[in-house]
Amino acid sequence: MKKHSIQIFNDRKVRAVWDEAREEWYFSVVDVVAVLTDSVDPTSYWRKLKQRLKKEGNETVTNCHGLKLKAADGKYRMTDVVDYKQLFRLIQSIPSPKAEPFKLWIASVAKQRLDQMQDPELSIEQAILDYRNLGYSENWINQRIRSIEVRKALTDEWRKGGIKEGVQFASLTDIITSQWSGKSTKEYKRHKGLKKENLRDNMTNIELALNTLAEASATELSKQKTPKGYEANAEIAKQGGDVAKAARIKLESQLGKTVISSAKASDYLLPPNSVEDIKHIDIYDKGEPGN
Repeated sequence: MKKHSIQIFNDRKVRAVWDEAREEWYFSVVDVVAVLTDSVDPTSYWRKLKQRLKKEGNETVTNCHGLKLKAADGKYRMTDVVDYKQLFRLIQSIPSPKAEPFKLWIASVAKQRLDQMQDPELSIEQAILDYRNLGYSENWINQRIRSIEVRKALTDEWRKGGIKEGVQFASLTDIITSQWSGKSTKEYKRHKGLKKENLRDNMTNIELALNTLAEASATELSKQKTPKGYEANAEIAKQGGDVAKAARIKLESQLGKTVISSAKASDYLLPPNSVEDIKHIDIYDKGEPGN
């Protein structure tokens, strides 16, 4: 499992990916070059540097991985990334007064992630900060964090029922989504104009509340009925989705309109200058984190 993240060094963004299996951060080379050189064209700078390093026989840096990272236009593009060892060798290849403070920053990023693995509450606090920095409202953030807790409880139940992570998790999730919203996950994302983006991160407050209700209902039903195997868990997923479907239909009848919105996060995030004014968020009672 890979978790995409934006790390901030001196107000400069560095895209990063955390690989759960390897317990390793991978950093965007172009972003690192931009930080260290202040080049107006970091991509060109890296291309020339890469050619020079290859001529010098520096295979450690030039044989870097390629991963799809989110670009400024919102699209995912293949980007050169490096792990810690490659990153430090790259820093040594770029003459910059920022080299030493950047090394210290990298070390702190590593420690922060390891601390979060030991203390899950820190991961929740980091998620709150990340959502806040993106401009989400306090109410939405609180709901999203609660939904993560609910999701974790549900996936724990699936594991107990013999469900395999990956395709089966995705299939059960799709059943729940389709049941309450009337749209498959793929259709829902297309309705919002999404591609690689996370659907939950682009739900409105009402949509998120209904999705959480569906997953919480499926969790409680699973605890009571202890289903084993995919088919039995699929039936529970439908039943959980039906609970939220009934709530959606009742609400829509009162509103006189659908609550399945085509809006995505970028349509309703707070203006960037208002994000700095947010100082506080009420943290819900401590619970297990989730994804």
